[in-house]
Amino acid sequence: MARVVFNPLAWFLAAHGALAGLTVDVENTDSIKAAAALVAEDLMGLYDGEKPGNIPGVLPEVADGNIGWWTGGVLWDTLLDYKARSGESKYDETISRGIQWQVGSNDNFLPANWSVTIANSDQGIWALSAVTANETGLQLEKDSPQWLTLAKNVFDNLSSEDRRVEEGGCAGALRWQLYAINEGYNYIDSSSNIVYLNLAAQLAYLTGEQSYADAAASTYDILTRIGFITKNFNVYDGAHVDDCKDINKVQFSWNAAYLLEGSAFMYNLTGNDTWKTRVDGLVDRTIELFFPDGVATEIACEEKSCNSDMHFFKGILHRALASTMQVAPHTAGKIQPSLKSSAKAAVAECTGGNNGRLCGFVWSTGKFDGNTGAAQQMNVLSALVSILPAGEQASGGNSSVGSGSGNGSGSGSGNEDSQENTSSDDTHGNAGTKASVGLALLGSVLLGSLLL
Repeated sequence: MARVVFNPLAWFLAAHGALAGLTVDVENTDSIKAAAALVAEDLMGLYDGEKPGNIPGVLPEVADGNIGWWTGGVLWDTLLDYKARSGESKYDETISRGIQWQVGSNDNFLPANWSVTIANSDQGIWALSAVTANETGLQLEKDSPQWLTLAKNVFDNLSSEDRRVEEGGCAGALRWQLYAINEGYNYIDSSSNIVYLNLAAQLAYLTGEQSYADAAASTYDILTRIGFITKNFNVYDGAHVDDCKDINKVQFSWNAAYLLEGSAFMYNLTGNDTWKTRVDGLVDRTIELFFPDGVATEIACEEKSCNSDMHFFKGILHRALASTMQVAPHTAGKIQPSLKSSAKAAVAECTGGNNGRLCGFVWSTGKFDGNTGAAQQMNVLSALVSILPAGEQASGGNSSVGSGSGNGSGSGSGNEDSQENTSSDDTHGNAGTKASVGLALLGSVLLGSLLL
């Protein structure tokens, strides 16, 4: 935009007041795209992986230990969703290089730089970005493994018995950490299991292979048996082996979001009433819990102190809900109003930085909170992209969509104690791996039991 006066996009933005902060008409596709383009531009200004000597694929804070390696996967998933819904391809080479740089020597997203601290959820999130790359037709470098091959390799890793609890109340569940030497190995986090379910569901949807569908179904059963998913569709953080009785009842939006999206893919695939009931219940509870007054809110920590990893969850929430609407269209009537009101609130507080348009974290107050960064830009970008017409993309929101079989209206869900937290004696991380999420650790922050 060197010569703004001749640039149609700049003219449009000026006409809508978007050169002084961001404004958006959530009913106007051109307005949404215009605002999203600026948010994406500012986001990519915070990424330095293309600079000589830097590591492609991850945000600079990863090397400092301030955020988890998994956030790189979310970054590329976010930009691929933006590409799919807006048609913008200017970042394609950067995205492709970023993902492929992190695949590791065995093509399973266990790169040597981070393998010691990688959690099962981290590996799964990178696999989801590969699924999205496949569905958006992102170009691969010559002789590179196919996107779905990468995702399938991760699925196979996460399915192995050595990643799971063998016996007791937690039997069959994925552990948080890969290695016994890591603090948190004896914690069973819902995030690792839910990301695995989501990956399995999307692979089942794409390939038609029953083994993936079976894995998604059995994981949902394990999570309900343990008590991480309640009959009223609360999604709790996790518990310790061996008995999984000390359930940490902190609720984070990304767990509910990934679970809902995976369930929606399973409903679309099977047409099964059981999956429809789950989708409808999760939609109702997720909107009720994480969109108070119609604005996305990380209820577990927003009024207290969300750490740097928690700042990424709202974007995941928006993208997963948008994806759910595509594969389970009957949910749109309940989801879309919240996405629109939340996106409007999010953009309204993008008034920070030297350019007067950087976004903050808290959207519900109507004013800029001064809390900026890559996560905040990703959240707002996802909020905007989530309300773009789905028909403009080749495939699904967070991943793939084809011909949807889901239809009808959600049935509603019950209401249960939303934020009863159970502290634990153990802390689930350490200084070297604190950014690996595994949200028992994060829940413990809120409960005052984390050893920093």
